Amino acid sequence: MTNKCQWWKQLLLGIGSAVVFYTTIPLPYMYAFDFQGVARFAPVIGLMIGGILGLFDALMIYLGITALTRSALVVCGWIAITGGLHLDGAMDSADGLAVGDPQRRLEVMADSATGAFGAMAAIALILLKTAALTDLEQNRWLILMTAAGWGRWGQVMAIAHYPYLKPTGKGAFHKQAIRSYKDWLPTLVLLVALSSWQIFLNRNLIFFAVAMIVSGSAIAIITGAWFNHKLGGHTGDTYGAVVEWTEALFLCVMTII
Repeated sequence: MTNKCQWWKQLLLGIGSAVVFYTTIPLPYMYAFDFQGVARFAPVIGLMIGGILGLFDALMIYLGITALTRSALVVCGWIAITGGLHLDGAMDSADGLAVGDPQRRLEVMADSATGAFGAMAAIALILLKTAALTDLEQNRWLILMTAAGWGRWGQVMAIAHYPYLKPTGKGAFHKQAIRSYKDWLPTLVLLVALSSWQIFLNRNLIFFAVAMIVSGSAIAIITGAWFNHKLGGHTGDTYGAVVEWTEALFLCVMTII
């Protein structure tokens, strides 16, 4: 009984630490949180963020707000609830990849100033998300949850399978925490279950559910592999870029389905 209580306490502290690290949601007792293993809980935080955005979207539907305005407000809320953490990484990654000299890319990415390519990347991501959400009329809450979940699962996969390029940095401790399939498999099962539960309600949705699982996992893995190919590894910035581009591309694919 004592061991079970201790396990639940560690789990709740881990999730609480991840909430504080990955979002702007304030929580009490911040001194008790340990951020060393927060990356394991990143997909769970993604589902939480998607759920909050889904409720926000439902409220706006009730108020009669049109689809385009509603989608733009959801994307703004998406940025606000994360504090722009991942979007900032995507911008820095774009600035670094725009440099022709591979040796200077990490130096450029470490610069806090935003360049032209970083600004263009941010605009592209915001436009893609807003346009895709505008075209998605059904199951928006589920798609928001899975988009945010797959984006952060892609981050965990990148941490687990590719080298970290800096001896120190804002993402270095993630690499030490994610070491085996046990760190990413539970959240994969959770994402698959979330996408599949609708089949039990309506068997005609089996194609939709399978498409969500296949496209979400594939985009998450391919995005991480692409940044590894370009840089020879990952940094904290590219972890954020994996999240953002996976989310945006997943939403775009959902408009086809």
